[in-house]
Parts: sequence; C-alpha cells; structure tokens
Amino acid sequence: MKLSRLLVPTLKEDPADAEVISHKLMLRAGMIRKLTAGIYSYLPLGYRSLRKVEQIVREEMDAAGAQEVFLPVVQPSELWKESGRWDVYGKELLRFKDRHDRECCLGPTHEEVITDLVRREVRSYRDLPINLYQIQTKFRDEIRPRFGLMRGREFIMKDAYSFDATEEGAEESYRQMRVAYEKTFQRCGLEFRAVEADSGPIGGSFSHEFMVLADTGEDTIVSCDCCDYAANLEKAEIRNEPPSFPPSSSTPEKAHTPNVKTVDEVANFLKVSPATIIKTLILRSERGPVVVLLRGDHELNEVKVKNFLNLAEMEMADANLILEVTGGPLGFSGPIGIHNVPVIADHAILTIESAVVGANKADTHLVNVDPRNHFRVDNFGDFRAATEGDLCPRCPGTLRLSKGIEVGHIFKLGVKYSKAMNASFLDPEGKETLMIMGCYGIGVSRVLAAAIEQNHDDDGIIFPPPLAPFTVIITTLGAKSDAINDAAQKVYENLWSANIDTLWDDRNERPGVKFKDADLLGIPFRVTIGQKALAQGNVELRNRQSKETILVRPEDLVSTIVAQIDSWTAGQ
Repeated sequence: MKLSRLLVPTLKEDPADAEVISHKLMLRAGMIRKLTAGIYSYLPLGYRSLRKVEQIVREEMDAAGAQEVFLPVVQPSELWKESGRWDVYGKELLRFKDRHDRECCLGPTHEEVITDLVRREVRSYRDLPINLYQIQTKFRDEIRPRFGLMRGREFIMKDAYSFDATEEGAEESYRQMRVAYEKTFQRCGLEFRAVEADSGPIGGSFSHEFMVLADTGEDTIVSCDCCDYAANLEKAEIRNEPPSFPPSSSTPEKAHTPNVKTVDEVANFLKVSPATIIKTLILRSERGPVVVLLRGDHELNEVKVKNFLNLAEMEMADANLILEVTGGPLGFSGPIGIHNVPVIADHAILTIESAVVGANKADTHLVNVDPRNHFRVDNFGDFRAATEGDLCPRCPGTLRLSKGIEVGHIFKLGVKYSKAMNASFLDPEGKETLMIMGCYGIGVSRVLAAAIEQNHDDDGIIFPPPLAPFTVIITTLGAKSDAINDAAQKVYENLWSANIDTLWDDRNERPGVKFKDADLLGIPFRVTIGQKALAQGNVELRNRQSKETILVRPEDLVSTIVAQIDSWTAGQ
C-alpha cells in the first residue's frame, strides 16, 4: 500500500475533547473518528490494527478448543426476564420496542442468548464440554462515555461461554481459558497481569481480570511484594491485624467540637491522628439502613459490603435517614447507642486503643472509646479499600498499588444462568442435570487502546509489531529520483514477499514531515531510502522502539527486520 493512496487524515495538534493518550494519538494518527458520544468509526489504519488483535484472539481461542459463532446483537426481553437481569442490569442496557411493540435490547453481553441456544441444542452429557465464542459489536449505554475506545458505548468484544457436565470439567475449562488469555496478551506484545476480581453484574463464584500495566490506567491493581497474589481494588483482601494491647477500662468522654464534621477537621481540632478516629457510615439499601464502621484514614469498599450482606444496591444515607438511625445530625454520627440496625465494622478499627467517634449530637464527639467493649458490632470483616503497605492475605508480605487497564475478564458462572433458564442435560444415569457455565471476555477494541497507553512517547505511538497496522514504512527521500523509486519498489516487493506488511510513503513531502508522520503512526520499523546511503549500497533501518538507526544492504533487510522483531518480542 502506498501512503499517497491511503486515507490517513493525521492531525498536528491534540483534539480538545481527547483526555487520554490513546484517544489523542488514535485521532491524530487518523485511526478513528468520532461519530457521536462514545461511538467511533475505524479508518483504514485503525481497522488494520483491530483485525490483527482479532486474529490473535481467534487463533488462541481456536487452539484452546473453542468454536466460533456469531450471535444477534438485538435480544428479546423475554430471555433477560427469564434470567432475572432485565430489571437489575441498569440503564446501561439500551431497551427499546420494535414495530410490533415487543421489548428488546442491544446486547451488552450474551449470557442469555448463548444459554438459550445451548439448552435447545445440547441434551446429553456426550455433547459436553462445549465452548462457544464470538467477536462482535456490543453496546452499553454509559452515562458518561469517555477516553475514546477505553470507555465507549459501542465496542468490539470477544465473548466465550463454556458449558460443562461437572465441577471438575468447569474448573478445567476455566484453566484452559486463563492459559489462552495469557498467550493472547503475550502475543499482543503487552505487559499485563492476571488479578483476582469481583464478578459484578455478570455473577459467578470467582473471576480474574487481565490488566495491561500502564501509569495512565484508571483501574488500581493491588499486588504483593513477596508472592504472586494480585487483585483489583474492589476484590483485594487485607490480612487482619489483631490488637496488641488489652481492652481499655476507661469511660468515653464528651468533647465539644463546634462545626467540626469531617475526619480531617476532627483530627486537627482534637490534635489526634485520623487513624484513631472511627467513621460511622450510614448506608441505604434495599433491605433498610446499614451502619459500617471504618478507621478514619481508610476508605469504604462498597463491593465488599454489598457482597458480604448480599445487597444489589447501596448508597450513602441522606440527613433524614441519618437522623432516624442515630438520633443526631449529619457529620456527628457514632456507633454508641445505635439500635435495631445492622452494624458491621472493618477489622482495622480494632487496632485503635483509644478511639474518637461521633456522639450522635450536634457539635459533639466522644473520646477514649474502646472498639471492643463500648458499642455493638454484629460482624467484623474486611470492608475497606486496600492501601499501600497493607498486609498480604496470602503471605507475610505487604501490598503495593499500581495502575492498569482491564482488557479481559474470565468468570466461573456455575449454574447462575443454567438454573434460571433451565439449561440442563441428561447425565449417564438419564437424570436431568444443570450445565455448569463459564464466561470469558476480551475487549478487543480496548486492547488496541491499552497497547497505545502502554507504548508511546512524545512523538506518537510505538506499536508492538504484532498490533501495528503495518510492520514497516518505507520513506523515500527524493520522490522524483528514478534510482530511489526503483530501489524502493524492489524493497517493497521483497518485504511483502516475506509476509512483512509494508507501507510506502511515496508522498512528495519534505523529509521532516515524513519522519514525523512515521513516528506518529507508530510503525515499528522505518526504512529510509535516500541518495547518500543508496550510493553506498545501503538503506537506513530505524527501530521505532529503541530509536536506533543502522545501515543495511537491501538484500539483508528482511533477515535484519525479522531478527529485530524476534528480539522485540523476546523482550516483552
């Protein structure tokens, strides 16, 4: 392909509405264009890279024994009502009615559709296990789509679903998919980590997220500095640290704290550490109010609380509910004297020897409070977000925090959907038995954006060779020179003959413009053919990642590029 014939509308400046690096660079490199909020068109370069991601995913899924299908994007409400998700999925599910007034939705995922398909076609244990996957457009009506392909409303996803006859088989299917995912992201040239994760609205007994490590990532990864434990922030466990002091014999005392409400304000006013303050959070849920107690320097992990109490929805209480639960105003809530409401507390409050709590009275707090004997707690547990330096739940090590971008998620669903939708089979004894399911997703379009977030510099994208729209760009200096054009034509043909996809920048532009565009597009190798080097029987080969330029004889170009690709891949 010659660049003069390719639709690559590059931009010199960052678009005003682009917030993250991948969004800026994909727009500037002419890879995507915005149609409307959270919905993008792929231009030739962007689509070439996208297809490369798809091909890697497809090859690894096929190698793992999965079979490709293609399912409808429009789904009837009846299936979602059968699974119980129609009314609980949220507003991200785009619902509509067709001309016959039948309720439908645009598929954000396909658990219901695939379960319906398999329950109709698979009836015997002899047909199991089976793993079906597709690569298809999904739609989730995000309230605030942002970051380009990172959080769009319409996106391309690979979703696979396994069906097994036994728990052992389901575990093996899950293991095979985890291995396939690791191979997929390795082949994409990405630095990533598999972390334990919460299953969220998909459901299931356990799951893992695959995170591309990037400083610009919006997800937090919690990992141990001694063992291989890793989890996302929602799931990360913290080892309980038992108190190292005896119970207090003191009595709580009132402290006048006029207009002092927040943890920092109380700490400054009473000249104590935030770690000695107990936050009393009043939460509203579908089963009534709940009280959660945290140390003042810690933050609530809502997912842990919802999972512990088996809640679907939860939010912070307003002033009226706080008054009803505590008898006091907003900003002065405390655990002493609370009745008839469940009270749960994070283990870490037991590390406070003498705590400060709200007195459930305006402008008043209590000091000298012992968390072990001065108020009621129904259950202690891990209800806070992990912080740097917390204790690892698996070993004596400590936890550290880093940033990442979720590109894949695998779930062990169990019988959540097969039970709700009666997806069963006949076992060897002829007994009706529920299929055990797994669900495995990869954000194909997000992989592309995440690769750019992880691989870029001030000049533009630095694509790993497996994902680059072209592996090599030929830059000719002197468009009117027959010798240069003849040499470029020969190099171009030789590279394509060696299955190295090559772009030829044949434009009548200044060298600086061509070099800048080559760097912006992120093509891994630039072959520059100019009069000076050609006169010596050489061309220049520049590695986009290392920025090293060497002189190479044209006949040695293919072997040199292949060797550098192998070296690049080995360095991942």
